[in-house]
Amino acid sequence: MDIATLIGLVLGLGAVVGGAALEGLHLNALVQPTAALIVLGGTFGAAFVSFPLPTVLRAFKDVKKLLAGSPKNDDIIADICAFAAKARKNGIIALEQDAKSHKDRFMKKAISLSVDGIDPKEIRELLEIDMSATEEQAKMSAEFFEAAGGYAPTIGIIGAVLGLIHVMSNLSDTSKLGAGIAVAFVATIYGLITANILCLPAATKIKLRIKDEMVRKEMIIAGVVAIQNGENPRFIEERLRSYLGGEGDDKPSAVAEEEAK
Repeated sequence: MDIATLIGLVLGLGAVVGGAALEGLHLNALVQPTAALIVLGGTFGAAFVSFPLPTVLRAFKDVKKLLAGSPKNDDIIADICAFAAKARKNGIIALEQDAKSHKDRFMKKAISLSVDGIDPKEIRELLEIDMSATEEQAKMSAEFFEAAGGYAPTIGIIGAVLGLIHVMSNLSDTSKLGAGIAVAFVATIYGLITANILCLPAATKIKLRIKDEMVRKEMIIAGVVAIQNGENPRFIEERLRSYLGGEGDDKPSAVAEEEAK
C-alpha cells in the first residue's frame, strides 16, 4: 500500500477542515449536499463528455494504483537472474514452463518469445511496441483526471452563481438567505478541493506509476535479450541495477542468493 497517498489525503483535507475549525467555522457549514452534487456531478459529467467510455472506466480502475504500492524492482531483477542462471545451465528452452506460470504479462510474453527462438533484435522491437502502446493507454487515465481537475473550479463557480441567484430571488425571505449564500461559497470550495487535492494529484501519481512501469518493462526487455545472448547472470544483474540509478546497490546480490539456495 502507498502510505504517501493516504498521508497526502489526510494532510490535505485535514488542513482545510482544521483551518476552518480554528477560524471558528462550524463544520456543518461545509457539509452542503447541493454544492457537492453540482460540483462532482458537473465535473465528472464534463469529463465523461471529453473521453470515450473505455477510457473513463480504465481511469476509475486505475484509481487503485494510487493506493497500491509499486512492484518491487528487486523482485524483477531476482526473477531475471534466476532465469539467466537456469537458461545458462539447461538451455533457454528450460524457461518454457516459467513463461507460462509467471504472473507478469509482459515478462511472460518476453520469455515466451525468447523460448520460441525469435531473434533478439526482433524481440526488442516487438516488446518496445507493446510497451509504447501500453504507455499511451495508461496516460489517458492521467489525462482524464487532469481534465476533471481543470473543470472542477469552473463548476464550483457555476455552483456559486446558482447559489447567488437563489439568494437574489429570495431577498424578501431572509430565512433563505443563509442557505443560498452557504451553497454559493461552499460550492467554490468543493470545486477547488476536487481539483487540487483529489483530481490533479491523482493524475500526477498515475503518471509516476506509468514511469515506474516503463522502467520495469525496459529492465525486462534488457534482461530477456541478455539471457538469449547467453550473458553471465552477474553481469545481467549489474546491468539491470543500473536502470535504478544506484537504488538498491547496498542490497545483497540476487545471483549470490540464488546460488546459495
